[in-house]
Amino acid sequence: MLARTVGLLLAVLLVAVGALWTAQGLGYLEGSSMTGSKTWATIGPIVAGLGVALVVVIIQRARDGRR
Repeated sequence: MLARTVGLLLAVLLVAVGALWTAQGLGYLEGSSMTGSKTWATIGPIVAGLGVALVVVIIQRARDGRR
Protein backbone atom coordinates (compact mmCIF):
# COMPACT_ATOMS: atom_id res chain seq x y z
CA MET A 1 0.00 0.00 0.00
CA LEU A 2 2.87 2.39 0.74
CA ALA A 3 4.40 1.69 -2.68
CA ARG A 4 1.08 2.47 -4.36
CA THR A 5 0.76 5.74 -2.48
CA VAL A 6 4.31 6.78 -3.30
CA GLY A 7 3.75 5.79 -6.93
CA LEU A 8 0.59 7.87 -7.16
CA LEU A 9 2.32 10.86 -5.57
CA LEU A 10 5.16 10.52 -8.08
CA ALA A 11 2.62 10.29 -10.91
CA VAL A 12 0.85 13.45 -9.76
CA LEU A 13 4.20 15.22 -9.51
CA LEU A 14 5.12 14.13 -13.05
CA VAL A 15 1.81 15.41 -14.42
CA ALA A 16 2.14 18.73 -12.57
CA VAL A 17 5.76 19.29 -13.62
CA GLY A 18 4.95 18.27 -17.19
CA ALA A 19 2.06 20.73 -17.28
CA LEU A 20 4.27 23.48 -15.87
CA TRP A 21 7.02 22.83 -18.40
CA THR A 22 4.48 22.77 -21.22
CA ALA A 23 2.96 26.07 -20.14
CA GLN A 24 6.41 27.66 -19.88
CA GLY A 25 7.52 26.22 -23.20
CA LEU A 26 4.41 27.57 -24.92
CA GLY A 27 4.96 30.99 -23.37
CA TYR A 28 1.91 31.02 -21.08
CA LEU A 29 4.10 31.40 -17.98
CA GLU A 30 6.90 33.91 -18.11
CA GLY A 31 9.97 34.60 -16.01
CA SER A 32 12.11 31.62 -16.89
CA SER A 33 14.73 30.70 -19.46
CA MET A 34 12.27 27.96 -20.43
CA THR A 35 9.67 30.51 -21.56
CA GLY A 36 8.90 30.20 -25.24
CA SER A 37 11.27 27.27 -25.76
CA LYS A 38 10.07 24.55 -28.13
CA THR A 39 12.24 22.06 -26.26
CA TRP A 40 10.21 22.44 -23.06
CA ALA A 41 6.96 22.59 -25.04
CA THR A 42 7.90 19.09 -26.24
CA ILE A 43 9.41 17.62 -23.06
CA GLY A 44 6.49 18.79 -20.87
CA PRO A 45 3.76 16.68 -22.49
CA ILE A 46 6.07 13.66 -22.56
CA VAL A 47 6.68 13.93 -18.80
CA ALA A 48 2.98 14.50 -18.12
CA GLY A 49 2.14 11.49 -20.29
CA LEU A 50 4.53 9.34 -18.30
CA GLY A 51 2.73 10.44 -15.14
CA VAL A 52 -0.63 9.47 -16.62
CA ALA A 53 0.78 6.12 -17.76
CA LEU A 54 2.09 5.50 -14.24
CA VAL A 55 -1.38 6.15 -12.80
CA VAL A 56 -2.90 3.69 -15.27
CA VAL A 57 -0.36 0.98 -14.38
CA ILE A 58 -0.88 1.47 -10.64
CA ILE A 59 -4.66 1.34 -10.97
CA GLN A 60 -4.53 -1.79 -13.15
CA ARG A 61 -2.23 -3.54 -10.69
CA ALA A 62 -4.51 -2.60 -7.81
CA ARG A 63 -7.51 -4.07 -9.64
CA ASP A 64 -5.61 -7.28 -10.36
CA GLY A 65 -4.57 -7.54 -6.73
CA ARG A 66 -0.86 -7.21 -7.51
CA ARG A 67 1.49 -4.92 -5.68
